[in-house]
Amino acid sequence: METVYEFTLPKGYVDNMGEVHRRGKMRLATAGDEISATRDPRVLSNPSYLTVVILSKVIMEIEGLEVITPTHIERLFTADLAFLQDMYQKINDITPPVMQVVCPECGHRHEVPINFTQEG
Repeated sequence: METVYEFTLPKGYVDNMGEVHRRGKMRLATAGDEISATRDPRVLSNPSYLTVVILSKVIMEIEGLEVITPTHIERLFTADLAFLQDMYQKINDITPPVMQVVCPECGHRHEVPINFTQEG
């Protein structure tokens, strides 16, 4: 199972020296990442800050930066933030399991999603 994904930012993070950093790595989020982010004082006072905190936890690397902090995420261009939010959603998306079934009448094979939360 792949747990770390490489990315290239559309615009790039510009550091204090004016250098542009575009390549990086993001890992899958854990339940702990999301729980601790919701307890962050900055998120408690401003819920829209949640994205910034979570991304700072799951982005493992941006070339040339030793550690990724919420301040780094705040300084990204809007296009890069949108790109990373989209990537986060895609790699952490939980797709429901499917089961191969065969229609008893016509013999057609197809996949049916398994829903563990509904009865019947």
